[in-house]
Amino acid sequence: MNSRAVVQLQNAGVKLGSATVLTGIDLRIAPGERVALLGSNGSGKSTLLRLLQGLLPLASGQVHRDPNSRLAMLFQRPHLLRISALNNVTLGIWLDRSLGLSWRQARERAVQALQRVGLTAVAQQGGRQLSGGQQQRLALARAWARQPDVLLLDEPTASLDPYAKREVENLIAEFAQGEALTLIWASHNLGQVKRLASRVIYLEAGRVLADLPVDVFFNASALAEHSPQAHAFVQGEIS
Repeated sequence: MNSRAVVQLQNAGVKLGSATVLTGIDLRIAPGERVALLGSNGSGKSTLLRLLQGLLPLASGQVHRDPNSRLAMLFQRPHLLRISALNNVTLGIWLDRSLGLSWRQARERAVQALQRVGLTAVAQQGGRQLSGGQQQRLALARAWARQPDVLLLDEPTASLDPYAKREVENLIAEFAQGEALTLIWASHNLGQVKRLASRVIYLEAGRVLADLPVDVFFNASALAEHSPQAHAFVQGEIS
């Protein structure tokens, strides 16, 4: 694998049971890229994210990950324990043996992470008692505290109200712009993709039908020429 790729897929395929959900995926992602995954429900976006994270096995092809790159993933509905917000983050860091932190060190880092996402005031509240936007910020704090090189996000603002969406999106933008972080996320929000992405990958029926710089992807005539399917999807989302 090229040493400058944090992750690379070669003719990758994934099956869930007897169903083929990804087919022939060739993908190379370099450090610092901000890659948005677009496509309708069932197109393979979430499956691709889980494959990149290592949560799903390959049915065919190859996957290469930079062994020096740390990956963290944030799900649309984060799994939080019935403990305080602070301990949700602390435990997540402490259990990551690759960090080698004591409980005290993990707690100190968790405090910093909660400050970073503006949740210091609710640190002692139960994680599951927080609002949807606060829970997503808590999950971001837990991911950020692991100091990942690659952050994977599955529809991170889909279930939030407009104010919470802006809060979470602003945090993601800060993480991506302020640090040497590779960002890969699935989204249906075209405005968010325009604001955050440097590259857009469009999937349909488990295949990549477009992989373009963000300015080219949102150039209607260029996209129509490159991928009529992706162009139809964008027009459908706009209308």
